[in-house]
Amino acid sequence: MNRFRRANRAAILASVAASFALVAPAAAQETFKLGIVTFLSGPAADSFGVPARNGAQFVIDQLNKGAAPAPYEKVGFGGIKVEPVIIDENGGATKQVQELRNLYQRDNVDVVLGYIGSGDCLAVAPIAEELKKMLVLMDCGTPRIFEDAKYNYVFRTAAHATMDNVGLIRYMKAKNIKMTTLSAINQDYAWGQDSRADFIAAAEQLYPGVKLQTDLLPKFGAGQYGTEISALVGAGSDVVYSSLWGGDLQAFVLQSAPRGLPKRSQLVFSAADHVLPPLGDKMPDGTIIGARGAYGLMSQKSPLNDWLFKGYEAANGVYPVQAAYRATQSILGLKAAVEKAMAKNGGKKPSTDEMVAAMTGLEWPSPGGLIQMKLADGHQAIQPIAFSRTKYNPDLKRVDLVDIQYFAAECVNPPPGVKAIDWIKGGMQGAKCD
Repeated sequence: MNRFRRANRAAILASVAASFALVAPAAAQETFKLGIVTFLSGPAADSFGVPARNGAQFVIDQLNKGAAPAPYEKVGFGGIKVEPVIIDENGGATKQVQELRNLYQRDNVDVVLGYIGSGDCLAVAPIAEELKKMLVLMDCGTPRIFEDAKYNYVFRTAAHATMDNVGLIRYMKAKNIKMTTLSAINQDYAWGQDSRADFIAAAEQLYPGVKLQTDLLPKFGAGQYGTEISALVGAGSDVVYSSLWGGDLQAFVLQSAPRGLPKRSQLVFSAADHVLPPLGDKMPDGTIIGARGAYGLMSQKSPLNDWLFKGYEAANGVYPVQAAYRATQSILGLKAAVEKAMAKNGGKKPSTDEMVAAMTGLEWPSPGGLIQMKLADGHQAIQPIAFSRTKYNPDLKRVDLVDIQYFAAECVNPPPGVKAIDWIKGGMQGAKCD
């Protein structure tokens, strides 16, 4: 009997030891599964979606090797290596809703980070909230994400489109750009409609009496703009404004230059740095552009920016543009939130609720400047921005950016608790531009 008990106890201990042996390596191999969504196909892939993926891959590789500069030198997220699961954003909002569910429920990712299209962001945000899963929106410009709804599990780690349009008008005013007449061409969906509304409202504040002439809203992905360009050339406005992006913007520039539009009107693009590498000398000199931040050739020197700019360029053979910067600042913000949560829970991999609490109202340094989650009860970021003019450099065979001007975050973003369009129409009260 005693021999049996000893044998049984030995078997139990052996079993426990075997179980521990199985558990220990599994814990050591635990990863942070990060779903990443960006355009890998379609007209938005070449100049926007793929640079975002390349930026994410560069940053995750660096973090997993512990090779990022301070304050991000700790391996992965708090010592846990990051395992990316990257999927294509192409296909429309209905498809993205299903893909988001798959990432959480089939792939068991810890967090989903991504999305460029404003329509996609508006569609997926309620799903993450319904599932009580953390969603970090890295781009998508429409202010309506948090102005029309309230979320606990959703964050956007970049400023929305109001910054781009208020900053663009402030730049034009600072550079004495004449604008008594204005024409506009924007895509007919959330991003284009909201950008148009913000720009025109801001123009009416700083250019009182400006007359809107031709006002066009072609569909997303139209690709052919012959009729629209004829209308814009015929209008002959002082300024032609556009928030077109990706393949649509490339097509518009390539088709409008031979028709003489850049010589007839001053072109101003709110988000165009990402098409400079593919367009090269096809981008007209003197075009005024933004990059949705102080990014790429408009970025300011810092150890973090040197790390991203030089590292990305070495890995991909081209310098990083806005999408790569936005992916980078999102991942660094999530890392900061995870490590803040781990500092409070004894170093364990944090729960969703612990990460949400840590991300709310967070601030962190990025290659494009300080990111501050100041709007939407700490769920929406503000950041600084830059604007410039284009000038082709034949020696380097690239478009340089000259006459750069920077604007502080609180100069071009609305204050907490105020809808963007109301802030603009109210004269942008409280803006801090010094």
